[in-house]
Amino acid sequence: MTTTGRGVTYSFWAICIIGFFAILSSTMSKNPVLNPFAHALGTPDSLLGFVAAASTIPGILVSLPAGSLSDIFGRRRVLFVSGAVFASAPFLYLFVNSWWQLALVRFYHGFATATFVPVTNAFVAELFPAKRAERISLFSSITTVGRTAAPFLGGYVLFITNYGFRQLYLAVAVAGVTAFVTSLLLLKEKPRTPGRDAGSLGEAGLKLLKGWAAVTGNPRILAVGLVEAAQYYAFGATEFFLVGYLREVARLDSLSFGLILGSQLAILPILKPSIGRLSDRAGRKLPIAFGSLISAAALAAIPFTVQFPLLLMLSMMYGAGFAAVTSSTPALVSELTDEALMGTAMGFLGTIMDVGQTLGPIITGFILSTRLGYAGSFAVLATILLATCAIFVIAKMSESKTAGEFV
Repeated sequence: MTTTGRGVTYSFWAICIIGFFAILSSTMSKNPVLNPFAHALGTPDSLLGFVAAASTIPGILVSLPAGSLSDIFGRRRVLFVSGAVFASAPFLYLFVNSWWQLALVRFYHGFATATFVPVTNAFVAELFPAKRAERISLFSSITTVGRTAAPFLGGYVLFITNYGFRQLYLAVAVAGVTAFVTSLLLLKEKPRTPGRDAGSLGEAGLKLLKGWAAVTGNPRILAVGLVEAAQYYAFGATEFFLVGYLREVARLDSLSFGLILGSQLAILPILKPSIGRLSDRAGRKLPIAFGSLISAAALAAIPFTVQFPLLLMLSMMYGAGFAAVTSSTPALVSELTDEALMGTAMGFLGTIMDVGQTLGPIITGFILSTRLGYAGSFAVLATILLATCAIFVIAKMSESKTAGEFV
């Protein structure tokens, strides 16, 4: 392996270590501690959702600007800012005495992940131009391990401390500080090309606006973004309402629906790297199209059974479809834009993803309250996935007529 190759590999695994501890920290700050902590602070029931959603708002606000700033000033500098939030936010929970203070801290903490995800995706795509989907998927799988471990670790800390919220947030702080220190010590960045110097503040602002216009005005990126938004729209709704179906309709016990829900997350780190590798070799269209079809079919079928084995199979099937789509969309977006705007493109993808994940539970909740119930709610989710898949395929077919090939 060449010196350059070793440096790229070193940087990649440094990003993976940072990502593991960063996502472990941010997830453990909310799952499972946020609900009981909010109740202990006397949060009104009508405001619990506001407290829970406070950390998702920054994703809509800053993912795009953060990605753009990383294009102008470099990935490493922007990741340092994100790391500083990961490291400092957990300590603020120690001084929270009311629900509105908790909401403010959650809002601040949300800036860490909102900045981190698009910038690291751009970083990895830049490091591995020929293996983008595989490496982004591997990185995502490692962060998923941290996300999956967080509820178990957080629950254990709450158990042994008898709901010691401050002890829990000290553990969150340890993980956040570890991510920040690791970024300081290990993270290295490729030398920037002369054309990417930030210049004056006015020039940087102009580059920012031009980058946004170029990305948001690209119909191919918009088509991919629509698929991404639909996937996270369905994911956010399924994550919240599937447990209700399993409990209220299927009448399963907590262990059974825990296994069903956990199977969706467990399958992601298993499948995403291999599907990403396939996407690098065979193209992005097939994993995205077939993944959308598989996840739509699984969601549409859920309301027609109450049997545990079938529901477990459908849950894993949905997870497989979600993994297929999301292993390919970031890589495809990175290929549809100029390298100098890669962070901007990833930021746009992060923004539209957060919009979808925020709207999914809200709109599905309204549908669920009508006569359509669970059957109608899951049918609507499946229809949205199919419709956006059709738009994506049509866009790719139109592109092939002009370019002569599929990306």
